[in-house]
Amino acid sequence: MSLGGASLSTPPKREPQPSPLQSSTTVSCDPHLQPIIRRRAKSLPTSPERLKNTAAPCRVPGCSRSRINRVRFADALGLELAEVKVFQVGEDPSIPLHVLSRLSINSDLCCSQLDMEITMQCLVPDFQQPVDCVDFSTRLQQQLVCLECVTSSDLGLSGTIQVLNVAFEKQVSVRYTFNQWKSVHDVCACWHSSNPEEDGKGQADVFTFFLPMPPFLLQLCSVVQLAVRYRVNGQEYWDNNQGKNYSFTCRSHLLKMPRECEESWIHFI
Repeated sequence: MSLGGASLSTPPKREPQPSPLQSSTTVSCDPHLQPIIRRRAKSLPTSPERLKNTAAPCRVPGCSRSRINRVRFADALGLELAEVKVFQVGEDPSIPLHVLSRLSINSDLCCSQLDMEITMQCLVPDFQQPVDCVDFSTRLQQQLVCLECVTSSDLGLSGTIQVLNVAFEKQVSVRYTFNQWKSVHDVCACWHSSNPEEDGKGQADVFTFFLPMPPFLLQLCSVVQLAVRYRVNGQEYWDNNQGKNYSFTCRSHLLKMPRECEESWIHFI
């Protein structure tokens, strides 16, 4: 390019070079990460009273200082494992009655030199166990189902039932009531075992059942009644103790507890 006899030269264009900062740094939208600092859990400070009680004299000759021996236990957060709770008059803790009764029995055993006598309530059958009757096999052949035996405990009634093996598909259940059949409850029995065939009387299956009893039934004169139902081949068969039903009555029993059993009561608390 010339202007008034003088020529001017245009400097050559240079490509822009990336700065050292741009070449080594990548722009990102991720948040800046902070290093994780792990801190060791610390126990709570010891109270001045505890410090005074745990102080021991120093064993170094001529030293009048007190050496403090402390052993502290803390949980995962470094807090005290024990906590003192002060209850006000209206905030007394609620202790279950069965725990109080066990503690009372245990205290009586400690203060007495004689065997402890206690009265307990339980459901007692009002009938002879069917398996002990001489006509048990005959009833089983006639009814195809028969209650075998029943035992009672604090939790409920458990028993066994025998049915003739008429078909593979079968259903056995127990119907029971607490209020003279005003309302009923059904519970299914579970297969337990099979008895071999004897004297051409056919094979019998054994079923087991359990009836949970609510606590209010453990009162004197409470009555529970039950009957057994057997469904097979579209038919239904019952064992209701020949129309009288199997009934249980709550009665009290006097038990004597030897002093050797004193320590065993701790397992029931």
